[in-house]
Amino acid sequence: MRSGKLDRLITIERKTETVSGSGSVVAAWTEIATTRAEIVKASADEFLTGFGEAEAGTTIFRIRWRDGITTADRIMFDGTAHDIKEIVAIGRRRALEIRAVAVS
Repeated sequence: MRSGKLDRLITIERKTETVSGSGSVVAAWTEIATTRAEIVKASADEFLTGFGEAEAGTTIFRIRWRDGITTADRIMFDGTAHDIKEIVAIGRRRALEIRAVAVS
């Protein structure tokens, strides 16, 4: 993986839950990593759902290998949250390809 292609800065966040003083559960996103990434593909896929047409913006991010990233995490890129849908290892712990969908 060439460093020059990693020209975008992304933040990987994990959802955490805490109990407030009143006893209610408060969910928040906590930053677990900020890293350089390459955008491999960005598209707007239209697909037919049971309620009509919908649009989902899919982005594929390629980053250097990092342990512990799961589909429960999300990526913040360019002010937009992206839910992680799929993580694919490239090589033997060389890189990760992360398919994510923009949250509206």
